[in-house]
Amino acid sequence: MTEDESPEVRLQRLAKDRYERPLPKRFYKEASVGDENSVLLDGRPLRTPMKAPLRLPNRALAEAVAAEWEAQQGVINPGLMPVTKYANTAIDRAVSELEKVLEEIVSYAGTDLVCYRAERPETLVRLQAQHWDPVITFARDSLAATFTATTGLSHVPQPGESLDAVAAEAGAVDPFRLTILYNLTTLTGSALLSLMLVRGETTAEKVWAAAHVDEDFQSMEWGVDHEALARREARRGDFDGLVRLLELLGN
Repeated sequence: MTEDESPEVRLQRLAKDRYERPLPKRFYKEASVGDENSVLLDGRPLRTPMKAPLRLPNRALAEAVAAEWEAQQGVINPGLMPVTKYANTAIDRAVSELEKVLEEIVSYAGTDLVCYRAERPETLVRLQAQHWDPVITFARDSLAATFTATTGLSHVPQPGESLDAVAAEAGAVDPFRLTILYNLTTLTGSALLSLMLVRGETTAEKVWAAAHVDEDFQSMEWGVDHEALARREARRGDFDGLVRLLELLGN
């Protein structure tokens, strides 16, 4: 890293390098868990891309990260290590970029997926209400935040106090759950759905279904778009990694 290279620029460069360079060969014989829930490669502590010690909140999570490293065959493929990826992000970015992360979550809440409804056809209107009305109710009852649903795509400003409530809720979680919340939000397009899942007030399958109401309706009406299906499967892999991380964190 050069003297004038910011942490954000360094992370972007590392991510670019990861995709453009050949996968590195596996250089270690064994991955294991060490003291303070650290992860060891041949007895040496593993570090994050920003060179911080990779120490996890509990042993179950440390064992999951170690298992991902142990499962690598011949080469090290980061695409097959979702728990490691998000653990690195939580350690490297969730604290140092807290304000930016919170701003982005609040920005999503301001244009939340569940607030923008179709006017027709009636089947889609009913499906959106079925999946999305409970999310609006959750925000009202659990966050004391009122969100207005509308039809069409014209932006409807949400109350400032409701967005403040989302910011307060997101800002109160630990770095690992904040990482999960942020990435779930970008995957689903809904900060409210993501908060609902992180708080344990819904299931992963309900969140996934709610995030894909429109897409599933289009598939029913016009058939499956195989390119869209491939993109969806890739997103599902990331989603499942985040859900597993959340489960490993426990209550």
